[in-house]
Amino acid sequence: MSHNGNHHGMYSFPGKNVLNTMESFCKESYGQFGRMFRDLQPLYVKPKDLMGLGAVGGPMDSGNTQEFTANVPLGMIFFGQFIDHDITFDTSSSFSNINNPNDISNTRTPKLDLDCIFGGGPEDEPFMYQKETVGLYLLTGKTNNNSTQNANLEKHDLPRTGKDVAIIGDPRNDENRIISQLQLAMIRFYNAWYDEIKNNPLNSSLSPADIYKEARKQTTWHYQWIVVNEFLPALCGQNIVSDILSNGRRCYLPVHSPYIPVEFSVAAYRFGHSMIAQKIKLQPAGALHNLFSNQIGLGFSKITNQNQVIDWDAFFNFSAVGFQKAEKLNSKLASDLLNLPFVPSPNPSDKSLAVRNLRRGQSFLLPSGENVARSIGVSEPIIGQVKNLINNYTSPLGIDFTHGTPLWYYILCEAEEIGRDEGNGVTLPGEGLGPVGARIVAEVILGLLELDTDSYLGQNRDWSPAGGIYSMKDVIDKSLTAIEL
Repeated sequence: MSHNGNHHGMYSFPGKNVLNTMESFCKESYGQFGRMFRDLQPLYVKPKDLMGLGAVGGPMDSGNTQEFTANVPLGMIFFGQFIDHDITFDTSSSFSNINNPNDISNTRTPKLDLDCIFGGGPEDEPFMYQKETVGLYLLTGKTNNNSTQNANLEKHDLPRTGKDVAIIGDPRNDENRIISQLQLAMIRFYNAWYDEIKNNPLNSSLSPADIYKEARKQTTWHYQWIVVNEFLPALCGQNIVSDILSNGRRCYLPVHSPYIPVEFSVAAYRFGHSMIAQKIKLQPAGALHNLFSNQIGLGFSKITNQNQVIDWDAFFNFSAVGFQKAEKLNSKLASDLLNLPFVPSPNPSDKSLAVRNLRRGQSFLLPSGENVARSIGVSEPIIGQVKNLINNYTSPLGIDFTHGTPLWYYILCEAEEIGRDEGNGVTLPGEGLGPVGARIVAEVILGLLELDTDSYLGQNRDWSPAGGIYSMKDVIDKSLTAIEL
C-alpha cells in the first residue's frame, strides 16, 4: 500500500479554488480555515525564485552541518506535530491552484480536545474502545490482541487491524515511529486516568460513560496545561506567553467563531521543519537512524523488534544525560527534507518540502513577512536586521525578494537572526520563534483554548493540576501505570 498521501503536510488534492477579493475571507466559519491579516495584500514571488530557495544545495539546505539548540528537547518538536494533528487536517487544498480558506474544511475541530485520541467517542467509534462491561478504556496493541505480532511487543504498539492499519482517531499519528509512540502514550495516559477514577470508592455510583467523561476531561486538561506551560514557553518564550495571557490577543481576534488561520497553518506553525535532525535515535544509547529510514520515518507499520520501542529519555530532558536536542530554529532544513523519498515525481521541486511549503503559502495568497511584521508592530530596525540576513542568503543567487519575503521563510530567518524573547530585551537567536512567528503561534493556540468553553482556560481559569506543576515527564510516568487488561 502506498502511503505517499498520508505523511504530515503532504495532503494535496484539488479543492474548490476560486480567486476572490480579500473581503470574501472576512467571515469565519466553524470548521473552516480563515485569515488573521485580512487587510494585507498577498505577496507574489516568481516560481523560479521559490524553487531556487528550496532546492537541494540551495540556501535552505543544511548539508552535513548540524547545530543544536541549547535546551529545547527534540521531543517537543514531535509534540508540536501531535498538537498540529489535534487541531488541523486539510485534505482538499492544492498548491497548484489558488486556495480560498473559506472553501477548505478542517476535518479536525479547532480545539485542543484530543479528538485525534478519542475520535468520536465510544458511542460513535466503539471499535476504538473496550466494552462497557470491562470499562471504556481505549484499546492498545495488547488489549486489541494484534494479530501476527509478538506478544511481548503488543503492549508497545497501537491497536492494529490484520493488515497492520492503526485503529486510532487520526491516521497521520502513525506516520513515523515517534508520533506513533506518542499517540500510544496519550492513549495509556487516558487509560490510567480511567482506572484511577473507576477504582476510587467515592465513584462507585458512576457509570462507564460518566467515568469516560471525567477521564477524558482530566486527560485533555493536563495535556492543555503542558501546551500552555511547557510547549509554548519553549518555542515562543515565556515572555510572550505571559504577555498574551495578561494583556490579551492582538492579532487572532475571531469575529464569529474560532478558526485556524492560514498564516498559522501554512506558514508560522511549519517552523518545526527546521528543527528536526537528519539522524535520530530511539533510545539514549541506541543507534542513529536516518529520518526516513524504516526504523523512523516510513511509518504505518507495526513494531517488529524491541529496538523500535521509544525510550522517552532520548527525546525529553527527563534525566541529566542522553536526551537529544532539537536542531536550531533557523532558515535551514535537513537535506533529507529537500528530497522526500515518498513523493513519486520526477520534478526535484515536488520532492522538496521547502518548495512545497513556499508554493502552498503562495497558493493561499499569504502576505509578505515584512508586512505582517509591520502589522503587529515590529520595529523597522528589527525588520531591517531580518531583511539583511535574507538578502545575504538570496541576493548572490539572484533570488528576488526585493518587494517582500514569503511569510514562512521570513519567520525562519527571524528566528535565526532575532530568536526567542526572554524578556528584558534579551533574545536567543535559533532557540525559538522571533516576534512574528511567536506572536502568531502563541496567539492562535492560546486563543483556541480561551474560545473553547470545554478547555481549562475557557471554563475554569483557576484550575491547575494537583500540586500546580505538571510536565511531559508526568504524562509519560502516569501512562506507564496504565493497566493492560
